[in-house]
Amino acid sequence: MHCYENVVSYLSCGMLLAGLFHLINHRKAQASYGRHMKLSSTARTVPARVAWFLQEMPALLMPLLLMQLSHQYSTMGRALLLKTFCLHYFQRTFVYSPLTRGQPFPLGVMATAGFFCSLNGFLQGHYVLHCAQFDEEWSAGYRYIIGLLVFYTGMVINIHSDYILRNLRKPNEIVYRVPAGGLFEYVSGANYFGELVEWFGFALATWSLPALSYAAFSLCFIGPRAFYHHRFYKEHFKEYPKFRKALIPFIF
Repeated sequence: MHCYENVVSYLSCGMLLAGLFHLINHRKAQASYGRHMKLSSTARTVPARVAWFLQEMPALLMPLLLMQLSHQYSTMGRALLLKTFCLHYFQRTFVYSPLTRGQPFPLGVMATAGFFCSLNGFLQGHYVLHCAQFDEEWSAGYRYIIGLLVFYTGMVINIHSDYILRNLRKPNEIVYRVPAGGLFEYVSGANYFGELVEWFGFALATWSLPALSYAAFSLCFIGPRAFYHHRFYKEHFKEYPKFRKALIPFIF
């Protein structure tokens, strides 16, 4: 398949702009799901497990479909990058989703997230398969190796933090408690921090505009959410440790 450079550039720039728009638009209030969801008798909601499964699935299916249609991922470096991206969304779709104990999702939020995941899955998959100029030297380079190490470090942090959060609740219980253990000893949004580490590691490994755009979008989207979580804990739990930061240990 031909590399659609203009499409890649437009989608990457659009993702950056979407992230900035979200950052500006949600300075005073967060997206309405989870603990920040505004209750409404008219809002249509989807069970959290179903919502997470449906919205994350496209980001896994898109690269897999592109891989089936292409014969250009024979190099180890290219294949490992794609499988690394897919591994994250396999875990989110088939492990995180069925185990989550979150509140129901607004249907509109789920649909928007699913649409975004479809575009991002296509963007990252198409770029790595048909646009990136990877050779054997690249996969032996320091950016590639360090980037993948950073990604998998972030994934471990993310999965462990989700485990801690999940076990704060009993089945069918909707209550919020202060997380402790792991990086939660230093930041309120340890799960978000782990995910950001993943995507900036992936951006380093690919050294590409699409991956950097997605990392920047993630920062603009879940960075403010971590800040509002931090404020929520401070407002509702008087014993909340003052030294904990919102997102980045010892800094922010």
